[in-house]
Order: sequence, then structure tokens, then C-alpha cells
Amino acid sequence: MLERLFLALVMTMAYVEVHAAIQIQNWTAPSGARVYFVEEHNIPMLDVQIDFDAGAARDPAGKPGVASFTHGLLDAGAGTLSENDIADRMADLGAQFGGGAEMDRASLNLRVLSDHAQRDPALELLRAIIAEPRFPSAVLERERARSIAELKEAETRPEAILGKRFAQLAYGNHPYGRSPSVANLQHITRQDLIAFHRRYYVSHDAVVTLVGDISRAEAESIAEKLTGDLPAGEPLALLPDPAAPKAVVEHIANPATQAHVAIGEPALKRGDPDFFPLVVGNYALGGGGFVSRLMKEVRDARGLSYSVYSYFNPQVSLGLFQIGLETKADQADAAVQVATDTLHKFLSDGPTADELRAAQDNIINGLALRLDNNRKILEQVAAIGFYRLPLDYLDRYPESVRAVTVDEVKSAFSRHVREESLVTVVVGGSGKS
Repeated sequence: MLERLFLALVMTMAYVEVHAAIQIQNWTAPSGARVYFVEEHNIPMLDVQIDFDAGAARDPAGKPGVASFTHGLLDAGAGTLSENDIADRMADLGAQFGGGAEMDRASLNLRVLSDHAQRDPALELLRAIIAEPRFPSAVLERERARSIAELKEAETRPEAILGKRFAQLAYGNHPYGRSPSVANLQHITRQDLIAFHRRYYVSHDAVVTLVGDISRAEAESIAEKLTGDLPAGEPLALLPDPAAPKAVVEHIANPATQAHVAIGEPALKRGDPDFFPLVVGNYALGGGGFVSRLMKEVRDARGLSYSVYSYFNPQVSLGLFQIGLETKADQADAAVQVATDTLHKFLSDGPTADELRAAQDNIINGLALRLDNNRKILEQVAAIGFYRLPLDYLDRYPESVRAVTVDEVKSAFSRHVREESLVTVVVGGSGKS
């Protein structure tokens, strides 16, 4: 017992020590880009991330996949440089370039030594990639072939089948429910990528996050350099909210010995005032691993699954609440019943006082591990910037978690998780219930 208390104290002290150094500076660059900066001189590195409202939710109607292809080909040639030129120069500079295209945003990130000899040419490469992509036709054809092969392979995997069908049933015609088909990918053109880049990779929707060994003046110069050559852009329409789905249970036949199960619905936006009660409550329900209610009921008490979990995925529009598990195909119906019964009881009663306290302790103590290096700080601050969260979001996180009550959890869950809208998909076995 004393060892656990000591560990909790050490974790809390580590959080305070790490968090105390995080001071977020924020301004708008002359280009219109929003900038978030954390000055950190402990190591001679600079981490940069640029986010655009250019995720898959912005795909043109009838052409899912354009956002992903646009993002994926940004470094396939830019300005006078070829794909190989860019890769070779990044390697010569010891710089790490990456990013990703999600549903809401497209991100590009760079890690480089803060010394001018490495930093300045690496930032110039990043500027060219963002502002002057060439989208070579040959690379588009290569990536099209690779993506089609991956898509065909995914159509054989039960977890991929589950994710696609679950999104379709949960979101219907909403942009979050779209996924590309082979036919979609075959009809994407180079001009589609050029038009998408021109529309969505714009300075007024850019969010620049910098963490590292530079001054405020240097950060201002870098942010303007990275975004100053972009078109300003036009205001984007807000994503609509999805219609609430009707409760449905769908079984999909698959030869896999394990049935893959998803239960859930659209539930939570970024910045919702119910965020903290839902996060704390979900830890007790299914987000806390072996200490969660779902794990105890589905796995420990009945042996129906090795693992079961739940989560909220807040997004610009309503992101998913989802319960997931795998079980033997002939036990799928029983596992679904136990999971939904457990959820029903949780919605009715909320967590116990002990479950609530344990969830709060674990969330607060674990926060230090999400802020223990510059790259993790970059991820957190970039999310604050893109989703327009308060600058003191990280400051208030522990106290906001600690302030949650059992009644607040029950009330928040009742507003966001409605049993009459739960979508259940089971992939595996004969496809019959």
C-alpha cells in the first residue's frame, strides 16, 4: 500500500515538474495563421507542426480519398525539387519529416536541430512542401496502385470490415461515414489534388505549433515564413452534425475464428463542457484496462473476451463513443449482451465512489507521461490550437478531472450516450445471430 502511495506521489510530482515548464504563447501571424509556441531550451531541438482543416471530412462529394492523396503527395516533389531530392536533403540535415491526414485535419511535422545550419534549410524544405507541391502524375499513379492494393487487402480483414461498416451505420451520409472504394480511387485525378490543395491548404486556416530551442522573435519569423506564401483562403463551412442513428444490430459473415464487435454512436464534440465527466466516467466504464467495469464483467467474470474497451473520440463534429471487443464467433451474442447490459447499468447508476476516485487518480497521475518530452508537448499544444481549446486547458486538466462527481458522470452520459441510438456490428462466424 505504501509503495502504491509513493508511486502516486512521484507521478504527481513529475506531472507538476513537467507541466510547470509549459507556457503556451499564442498570436496570429501576418499571414492570418494562428501560432502556438512553447519556448524550451533544455535540448537543442525544434519541433514544428502545421495543421490544416484538410482532413477526410473535406473530401469532395463522390471522391473520398482526395484529402489523403493530397496530403500523401505533398513531399513527392516541391518547387524545383524531386521526391528523392527532398528525402536526401532531409536526411543530410538529420531532420525528421512526417505527418498524417485524419478525419478533421491534415498535419505536417518537422523535427530538427535548432542550430541555424540545420534548422533554416529544413524549414525551407517544409515551406516548399506546403506551398509548392508538384503532385507528379507518375507518383499519383504509384500511390493509387498501392492504395487500391491496400484497400483490397483490407476488405479481407475483419477489423477493417468492422470499422468501415460501423462508420457507415453510425454516420449515414455524414462526411465522417465516408470511405473510399476502388472505383473512387481510380477516378481521382491530379487536378483534384491541385484544386483541393488550393482550397484547403490556406494561411487563414493554418495552425502553426512550435516547441523548442528558439526565441519568440525567431518563432514569429518561422511561422510567417512557413505560411506567408500560401493563399489566404475563403471561410470554410462548418461540418454539420450527424443525425442520430437508429439502434441496429448487424452480423457480417467472415471466416475468422474470432468475432470482432463494435457498439456505439456519434457522441462528443471537442470543447463540449461535458468532456471531463465523460472522460472520467469512461475510464471507469471501459477505458481503464483491467480495472474497468467492462473488463471485469466481460472478461473476468465470464471469460468471453481477452480484452474489451470503450472510448470517446471527440472531433469537430460529433465523434464516436465506442465499445470494442473480440471473442469466439459462437460467443459473440453473449458477449454483446453482457457489454450492453453493463453499459445499461452504468448509464443508470454511474460509477461507484471507489471507481470514480480510482479513475481520477489514474488519469491525473498518467498525465505526466503525455507531457514528458517536446514531441508529446507538441502534440498536445497542436490539438489545443487546432480545436481552439483554452490556453489554460493543460493547467486546468487535473483540477477539472478531480472536480467530477458521480452525478455529473451520470448526467453527461445520459446526454451523450443514448441506448436508442446504439449501433452494433459483429464481424465473424456465419453472420446470423
